[in-house]
Amino acid sequence: MSISFDNREDAGRILAQRLDRYAGRDDVLVLGLPRGGVPVAGEVARALGVPLDVLVVRKLGAPGQPELAIGAIASGGVRVLSHDLISQLHVSESRLASEVEKQREELERRERQYRGDRPFPDLEGKTVLVVDDGLATGSTMEAAVKALRQHGPRAIVVAVPVAPRHVSAGLLSAADEFIAIYQPPDFMAVGQFYRRFDQTSDEEVRGILAAHPH
Repeated sequence: MSISFDNREDAGRILAQRLDRYAGRDDVLVLGLPRGGVPVAGEVARALGVPLDVLVVRKLGAPGQPELAIGAIASGGVRVLSHDLISQLHVSESRLASEVEKQREELERRERQYRGDRPFPDLEGKTVLVVDDGLATGSTMEAAVKALRQHGPRAIVVAVPVAPRHVSAGLLSAADEFIAIYQPPDFMAVGQFYRRFDQTSDEEVRGILAAHPH
């Protein structure tokens, strides 16, 4: 696959071109998934002239394979599990419960880091653009969409620079609209489509949020 983005900011500027019909609308809000989705979301919000905020979601990693998602949790007590994968990997209930508790503590820490005392935005009747730097299994984004449904938005649009083809179809049923710039047949990892894919820090996330209206 020869197509790639320079970095997350570059991906955000390109993604914003696909979302230009939402520009300047007072009923639109961009939510980035920390950490890596926030630089992408920041560029989308800047280009569209709409507010930016974050939705904290945590992947549940498989035992011994933390990068392999067996589910995800999100704000509001939402939990999404890949039951087939959990069964296939023989993940016990106690190991799963331990991972859920560990990620819940990190979720709460990040919410304090990024939002402080500021409440979660009012999404009632809004069109919410949920942005990440890419999708692999889709479980994290599925948890994000389920969490957002509890807040009564008018529509949820999932927008990412890249995603595998099999994930896209599944997310279409969870979100009102799914937008991906590239859906390559040879997808292996999100990072393969970026020339620079450095880890985003908490400080970078806070800086991006501070530079945008909420």
